[in-house]
Amino acid sequence: MIRVLLADDQALVRAGFRMILKAEPSMEVAGEAGDGEEAVRLARELDPHVVLMDVRMPVMDGIEATRRIVNGEGAPHVLVLTTFDLDEYVYEALRAGASGFLLKDAPEEQLVAGIRIVADGGSLFAPTVTRRLIERFAGTHSRKPPPALAELTPRELDVLRLVARGLSNSEIAATLVVSEHTVKTHVAHILGKLDLRDRVQAVVLAYEAGVVRPGQS
Repeated sequence: MIRVLLADDQALVRAGFRMILKAEPSMEVAGEAGDGEEAVRLARELDPHVVLMDVRMPVMDGIEATRRIVNGEGAPHVLVLTTFDLDEYVYEALRAGASGFLLKDAPEEQLVAGIRIVADGGSLFAPTVTRRLIERFAGTHSRKPPPALAELTPRELDVLRLVARGLSNSEIAATLVVSEHTVKTHVAHILGKLDLRDRVQAVVLAYEAGVVRPGQS
């Protein structure tokens, strides 16, 4: 059973998500929070697998709440909800450790599928939307490449660039003419060396550190 915490300051929005999840036999609503501070507290108390997080909330916004929630062993995964896909708040939430984002008006099946993906430790990285978001804002958040970047092998750098372009493991395997298992191993090594939570954070870092640049294909 996937336990989901709903964090949104609008009761009607939470009620809508609650109805959707109630119809899913493999999911349950663990609790509801009306602001970021309450979301952080309930994430610790209720031990959910996934937090559906609005980014604009009173008391504490969803960005800071995300940062606090994902900081720890066995922490739940955060799926950010937004009304606008090219939103700097969402970008900041991805930097803070969110595993992906969904538009609030996404179809029900997309919401359910997204929850399953992040609950399983995956990232909701939709190239057409997420990459565009990251390309738009990465330039304003450029950072010095972390020292650990120098520890990546040439092949791992190739994989990181392809991940940043939005390719799936199978697409990377086809591009590099290696097995999908080999790609998964490379991705795991990249995340471990760079101390990143998932591939979304790897994409953010790749753009901000100049490993790839907006407009590159």
